[in-house]
Amino acid sequence: MQASKVVLVALSALTLSACVVAPYPPPPRQVVYAEQPIAVADIPPPAPYQEVITPVPFAGAVWIGGYWGWAGGRHQWVPGRWEAPRPGYAWAPHRWVPVNGRWHLTGGAWVRR
Repeated sequence: MQASKVVLVALSALTLSACVVAPYPPPPRQVVYAEQPIAVADIPPPAPYQEVITPVPFAGAVWIGGYWGWAGGRHQWVPGRWEAPRPGYAWAPHRWVPVNGRWHLTGGAWVRR
């Protein structure tokens, strides 16, 4: 009886050793450009700010221009920055759009070409 338990355990171990559990791969990263407003203001943004573009930090870097954001009940300048390019995507800049007498801030995302 004891020998049959040992054989059963050995067969179970042998059978389960062939079982491989692998994590399910994550879905491919998708960048979605949504037209949902980031902010809504009752006053239009100021005139565009003339930025000084710093030297390119690495070959192929893409300049992402600054924009007027909205925080604390007022427009605040968000400075531009350098980013690594994303193959197959283009940068859609932030923009203020008038909608029914109010201003909606949208954009600021990588979009598939």
